[in-house]
Amino acid sequence: MTRLLIADDHPLYRLALTQAVRGVLPEAEISEAEDLHSALAALNRRPDTDLVLLDLHMPGSHGLMGLASLRAEHPGVAVVMISAHDDPVTIRRALAYGATGYLTKRADLDALQSGLRAVLNCEEWLPPALRTAVGAITPSPQDRDVAAKLAALSPQQFKVLSRVADGRLNKQIADELGIQERTVKAHMSAIFEKLGVRNRTQAGVLLRSLELSDPSRSAVDGG
Repeated sequence: MTRLLIADDHPLYRLALTQAVRGVLPEAEISEAEDLHSALAALNRRPDTDLVLLDLHMPGSHGLMGLASLRAEHPGVAVVMISAHDDPVTIRRALAYGATGYLTKRADLDALQSGLRAVLNCEEWLPPALRTAVGAITPSPQDRDVAAKLAALSPQQFKVLSRVADGRLNKQIADELGIQERTVKAHMSAIFEKLGVRNRTQAGVLLRSLELSDPSRSAVDGG
């Protein structure tokens, strides 16, 4: 049985995606999450999930940081980004960090189902109208470098790194992950070496380079 996780903070859009999935895979097992924390918890419960449909700007995701978290902690799970925004540069970056496809929220049911069929057949999917624009963009050297460094981290090391980026101290990280503080320190040494950084500030800055502002929120806030 195919297992999917729909991770989006808008209930109506989760319903629309569920209907699209049912049209392609009537017997699929579908779970839902409204933020990154609950998405990761759902994957921890069901690590055999085949595909995640991940909202680019849902709470906790911080743009591409959410994608990086899912890919690092669950590398065997395919992730398709979904967003109301269709900036070709953002789409190219999402692919560089491991997304297998990108669906826009303006897509109709037929387009959603075409995308789902493609990614479930292990094909990369982009909206037809954006393929030429995205294909013309070369991934930046920085994105290639950061993606390769993050891919070198173990799932546990990435969990430590994400908490460092949030400003957690070693003791707080140890308590949250249920490990010894000395284990956190060992992970930090390995993280510094793999990322090519000298301290936790630089490590946090590297991960936060994946943050993206939400254009719709910026418009609402007057930005």
